[in-house]
Amino acid sequence: MARSAGGRKIVLRNKKARHEFHVLEELEAGLVLEGAEVKSLRAGRASFTDAYAAVEGGELWLHNLHISPYESAHIDLPDPLRRRKLLVHRRELDRLTVRTAERGLTLVPLDLHFTRGRAKVTLGLAKGKKLHDKRESLKKDVMRREVERALHGRSERE
Repeated sequence: MARSAGGRKIVLRNKKARHEFHVLEELEAGLVLEGAEVKSLRAGRASFTDAYAAVEGGELWLHNLHISPYESAHIDLPDPLRRRKLLVHRRELDRLTVRTAERGLTLVPLDLHFTRGRAKVTLGLAKGKKLHDKRESLKKDVMRREVERALHGRSERE
């Protein structure tokens, strides 16, 4: 687990999210967990593959977040792919309901972390990228890396 600014322990990052989507804004939400799921998360046994969030029935839910069962737990093992409730303020939920109703906008999990012992997920309100956008992003990343290499190499020679 990596520590970032503000005492957050980052458990999991969705590396594909920023490649596949334009993230317009970010939001932090609490995550409702059952049983030994917290221990599995602390051990880093989770996956964001195909995960997304959606507003259903006036509540925010996280779908397809895979949390592997904790090895030492023997009772009450929840389904690893079950949908999990997300906790946000009512105003944020109302705003997200309106924004996700817009064509092409979705809620994508960006990372999963612990803040002061509480499991949180950072959601991004995002719009899907087209193929040419992905190529452009890759070109920018390659150029940025080349510039960093050139600057790094120059500082060693001086």
